[in-house]
Amino acid sequence: MPPSLGDRLEQILECIESIRSLLAKGDRDKISDSRWMRMVLEREFEIICEAARHVPADIRKRESAIDWPRMTDLGNRLRHAYHSIDVNILLHIANTELPPLKNFVERVLDEERRKS
Repeated sequence: MPPSLGDRLEQILECIESIRSLLAKGDRDKISDSRWMRMVLEREFEIICEAARHVPADIRKRESAIDWPRMTDLGNRLRHAYHSIDVNILLHIANTELPPLKNFVERVLDEERRKS
């Protein structure tokens, strides 16, 4: 059985928390210099992008502040152009775009839980 909407949203939250934890352990230079930290950062973003790709359009439409097509593009780039990923861009996204995504996902999860 494929993951439910709730499963995918929980995965997004878990990845956001993992990225926040990673950022707390190192600054830009430390993350850039550590292959392991970069790989973790990239993989967490890849999971976020893939899970978000499966959020139904009617739910995505409720949050126009999130650039959903750009998120899909990032996932494709992480999968297919992994050799040219700029960690500074990922760090910028982590600091500017993940907080609104986290807030949105938490709201939708809360709504889904109330329906159950």
